[in-house]
Amino acid sequence: MENNPIRFGTDGWRGVIAEDFTFDNVRFCAQGVADYLKQKGLANRGVYIGYDRRFASEDFAAAAAEVIAGNDIKVALSPKAIPTPLVSFGVINKKAGGGIAITASHNPAKWNGFKFREETGTSVSSETALEIEKHIDHAISTNKIKTIPLTQALEKKLAEYLDLTPDYLNSVSKLVELDKLRHAGLKIAVDPMFGVGAGYFKTLLGGGTNQIMEINGELNPAFPGINPEPIAINLKKLSSLVVEQRANIGLATDGDADRIGIIDEKGQFLTQLQVFAILALYLLEIRGERGTLVRAISSTSMIDRLGEIYKVPVFETPVGFKYIAPVILKQNALIGGEESGGYGFRGHMPERDAFPAGLYFIDFMMKTGKTPSQLLDYLYSKVGEHYYHRIDLHFPPEQRQNIITRICENSPRSIGNVKVIKIDTRDGFKFILADNSWLLIRFSGTEPIIRIYTETDSPERVQRLLQFGRELAGV
Repeated sequence: MENNPIRFGTDGWRGVIAEDFTFDNVRFCAQGVADYLKQKGLANRGVYIGYDRRFASEDFAAAAAEVIAGNDIKVALSPKAIPTPLVSFGVINKKAGGGIAITASHNPAKWNGFKFREETGTSVSSETALEIEKHIDHAISTNKIKTIPLTQALEKKLAEYLDLTPDYLNSVSKLVELDKLRHAGLKIAVDPMFGVGAGYFKTLLGGGTNQIMEINGELNPAFPGINPEPIAINLKKLSSLVVEQRANIGLATDGDADRIGIIDEKGQFLTQLQVFAILALYLLEIRGERGTLVRAISSTSMIDRLGEIYKVPVFETPVGFKYIAPVILKQNALIGGEESGGYGFRGHMPERDAFPAGLYFIDFMMKTGKTPSQLLDYLYSKVGEHYYHRIDLHFPPEQRQNIITRICENSPRSIGNVKVIKIDTRDGFKFILADNSWLLIRFSGTEPIIRIYTETDSPERVQRLLQFGRELAGV
């Protein structure tokens, strides 16, 4: 249906609360999921449902549960707001047919969203998303939703409240020598950005000689003063705290805690590309593990260099963990990562999770005795210096085709006197230069935003390449 606003982007469907994101539309989504699970023969395995701390998320989750149960599919519903990685964990742990997370991740406060997790615990694939959308379209066009009040569903044992937090924390704890980490004597600043990550690092890393200082941990769906996205512009308060308290590191999680941001001991933000490469180096060198590395097209070429050094294959995918996760599963990959700060790990699950990423980073510090900035220097000593930045620009949606046409008709053969040796158009326009620098222009999968990214060998050149990209796109 043309007037159906429900379309799954890079990771589920998001909408403005009370405008597009309504109880009716959430119910249509849940009906689409129920019909999909029946069609695939997965309905008998049930569904695990969780939700974040956004406005009315708990009520939207209950509405989804009522529809799933109304279709005679058993529901396990989290009794509290939980990280999206815990939903993925729940699907795997309970061998469920799928999972639903009510969250808009890092979006501003007026947004909410509906994420579906496949039976592997991973983000919904493009093919699955299309199938679910067809079922949603059918539910909307026929206006047919099967639903049952949650109280009745609980009485009939079609629904249950299930808190898997202890199981999840136990599982994550086994990824590192947690007792040693708890007694590392570190001062750790934490910013969950008013999201569901509040308290988790304190639980994991506290109780020993570490000092954990948490800010923005209270429940506040307005996310006052910030968007819950762990990037430099939103982490000024955390940076100041690290400097003032002379903390060893700052850790930030986004609204649904599947992504991480890291502040070094000087209060400087480490880019997501730097963190990805540092985590890969930790797994390869400190833990001596070997396996495929998977990165999105917008992520760092430092991963390719590490692949060469440690003689492991590197796979590149379009943006989104729905593309990364299948490669992780197929290749039993060591790590998969994307430019937004989401990383998945072998031995945990093939989906983004901020908490193992934070534990691994701190373990790297402890095992080497290096500060975060020294770990970056150590990485650069192996792969060379890499600098990166991204700008996000809003554009009128009706201009989308004009922007595409403009880029196609003016594709450069060189940028700043360096030859363009390859143009990759799988996901936007990626210009790869002869010196391994790159410039990427692509549209967001969830918002009317054009993103311009670059990675090159100096901060000054980063700004020149971004400006070139902006002029090329005409935004």
